[in-house]
Amino acid sequence: MIALRVIFLVCLVPIAISAQTRIHARDLGVAPGVFRPGPLNAITDVSGVRVGQRTIVEGDSIRTGVTAIFPHEGNPFLERVPAAVYVGNAFGKLLGSTQVNELGELETPILLTCTLCVWKAADVVVGWMLDLPGMAEVHSINPLVAETNDGSLNAIRSRPVSVEAVRAALTNAKAGPVEEGSVGAGTGTGAFSWKGGIGTSSRVLPKSLGGYSLGVLVQTNFGGVLQILGAPVGKELGKYAYKEQVDRDRGDGSIIMVVATDAPLSDRNLRRLAARAIMGLARTGSSASDGSGDYVIAFSTAGSVRRHVSVSGTRLEGGSETANPAMSPLFEAVIEATEEAIYNSMFMATTVTSRFGTTEALPMDRVKEILRKYHIGVAP
Repeated sequence: MIALRVIFLVCLVPIAISAQTRIHARDLGVAPGVFRPGPLNAITDVSGVRVGQRTIVEGDSIRTGVTAIFPHEGNPFLERVPAAVYVGNAFGKLLGSTQVNELGELETPILLTCTLCVWKAADVVVGWMLDLPGMAEVHSINPLVAETNDGSLNAIRSRPVSVEAVRAALTNAKAGPVEEGSVGAGTGTGAFSWKGGIGTSSRVLPKSLGGYSLGVLVQTNFGGVLQILGAPVGKELGKYAYKEQVDRDRGDGSIIMVVATDAPLSDRNLRRLAARAIMGLARTGSSASDGSGDYVIAFSTAGSVRRHVSVSGTRLEGGSETANPAMSPLFEAVIEATEEAIYNSMFMATTVTSRFGTTEALPMDRVKEILRKYHIGVAP
């Protein structure tokens, strides 16, 4: 039965998600900031970080998925990384965030999914981790699961994320290029009234500033007045919050921003870093409306700050960390990478249709015209 269901899913994908040719922001000369990206321009440019995704498309109504982010190649419970969660606006369900901020560490992979699938996904990741080697004596675990609401394209009330889908995202997580756009947890999401999705970007600091790598992955499903490097793209395209000057058109939605770095940071400085990601979000035109869940999850993969836990539960704390004055270039890097990741989530997204309607992909020909008009980038 499961095999038949998988075949059905694969057959339906071309119908539900159009096979448009999409491009990254940099292909149009949209390259925010002053620091260069890593070789993949992805969160996986941070050594050890892995991403797994499962896209779920069923019939005429299911458009959702799961995205999993691992901080390293080992067991995240036994080798915990310093972490922090920063809240821009708390209209959302970020399961496990209070313990992360209390203890300053991450003990599971990070899962992204749809709003009403959070608890199912959490149950699956707990079971998956308890089955790992060395976990036989573990009696408590804190899954970190975040969400955005894809109910405008997805039959969200059916809570369609399955055990198989979550396990597939976890098991298939890998380093290397990250698929972007209408995939994984971004399958049914929308941004600025256009199709949103999964986007990623990275920055590498010069050796004179530490030489650290930093990457961001986003799940975009929010609104506002889209601007690209300052160009008023949303207004030029005629889609933006408050266009009709009515309360229902206020740009509600959510975004999850996941920040990884190999800089050896404490959870305190990771929280400071996460706060700056909100500045990158603001540059794209978000106003963090009342009905928007704007969350940042940040972690450090550096071995010197990793916290090892023995089978008996004894904690062996990590060592040296980056000093406060050295944080400034990382602040700039996370703002740049967050802004570009959001653009990529839209530039790479394809039009998605379900029985609830259609969310169109950002019209790239028009975007090129607008960027030329405002002398931004080098649009081919």
